[in-house]
Amino acid sequence: MKLFRLVLILLMLLPLGCNPSPTTDGANHSTTSSAPVVSRVVALTPITADIIYRLDSTKLVGMTSSRLLDNNKALQDIPRVSRGRTQPNLEQIVALEPNLVIGAAGFHDQVLDKLQSLDIEMISTKLDSWRSLEELTQTLATTIKADPELLLESYQQCLPTQAPIHETSTLVLVSRQPMLSPNQDSWAGDLLRQFGAANLVADLQGKSPIQGYVTLSPEKVLQSNPEVLILVNVEGENLDDFKSEPFWKDLKAVQNDQVYVLDYYGLINTGSIDAIAQACKQLQEIYGTK
Repeated sequence: MKLFRLVLILLMLLPLGCNPSPTTDGANHSTTSSAPVVSRVVALTPITADIIYRLDSTKLVGMTSSRLLDNNKALQDIPRVSRGRTQPNLEQIVALEPNLVIGAAGFHDQVLDKLQSLDIEMISTKLDSWRSLEELTQTLATTIKADPELLLESYQQCLPTQAPIHETSTLVLVSRQPMLSPNQDSWAGDLLRQFGAANLVADLQGKSPIQGYVTLSPEKVLQSNPEVLILVNVEGENLDDFKSEPFWKDLKAVQNDQVYVLDYYGLINTGSIDAIAQACKQLQEIYGTK
């Protein structure tokens, strides 16, 4: 039951599709032959709502509810078409008369297919690398006829200008039962690479139902013995439970006080631009990059 619950949560929250996107720019497009000028956008993920609003605030007419953005006073009057882990309300979306709806591949497929049948343009996103974030931003800017340069420049300011001389062996644990860790095919895996971290499971492929993640045994964690251990703060998970694992006291990272806690949003799920920036700031502090 714990495995099913965790898989369900990750599938619903991660902006990653179960199937690879057929395009290289982080977005799968479907448009009608006589598509109108895009002036009304509904964003079904926090990160795309954030990007659209920053590109052109007048174009965002609907969005998903998220703790990352709901406290932003500038966004409070924009209608919410979904809350929590529920699927978006199709009738609410249609009532907003959008000419573009943006969703996440693998999670919003059914809604996007129905919207496509109504001749509403849709973009299905898959963010699994820094490059895919940049390409999605460029794609959205082109679609709504906005200038992405300032936003793209802000992305670059999050990344180190110099990589560390020493690559620090690192292990990220997203959950305890099962122990999931991101490999190189995930947003987190690519973000670690940007900061010069040597992700110990980067090249591993496993039987995890989540693409981009591998399931580790306690023995495998002990065998990897990372210099840095990153635990992810996920809703419903008690990070103190890791301390009860038999391998805990034997890890170099624990012995050397190199255990860090990062938020789920920013590191695992892109979440929002501010969440990404916060994750980058913490990684910069961990790896001593500039």
